Amino acid sequence: MKKLLLVLSVMGSLAACSHGNCRAQKEAQKNAPKSEVVVEKSKATDRVKVFKYDGSLQCGQGKKIAPAEMQKDLKGIEVFSSSNQNDGMMRIQLCGSPTGNANVYEIDRKDLDAALKLGFKEWLAE
Repeated sequence: MKKLLLVLSVMGSLAACSHGNCRAQKEAQKNAPKSEVVVEKSKATDRVKVFKYDGSLQCGQGKKIAPAEMQKDLKGIEVFSSSNQNDGMMRIQLCGSPTGNANVYEIDRKDLDAALKLGFKEWLAE
């Protein structure tokens, strides 16, 4: 029991200040000048992703619509990025069943209502 306590106390003291003098580090942090950080609102935070399923079916059935072709459905809405992604949902393994692959588009949040009216849905799979 005494050996165990000795080993634990040695390990604790070695791990406690393994990156230099702890007191010196705390003092340096206290004495460091306070600086104001100005964070600009990022344009990317005003964006949202929308999607439509691409029409692909399991076993190579169905007709897959390419993201560039489907993007034409977003009439007048600026698209910042597009990709084909799986929605991550579990699916039955049966020929002719949907694959869960969707064309995903990043648009400005102010255009979300217009995209929803065009039959797109908000992408929440990430």
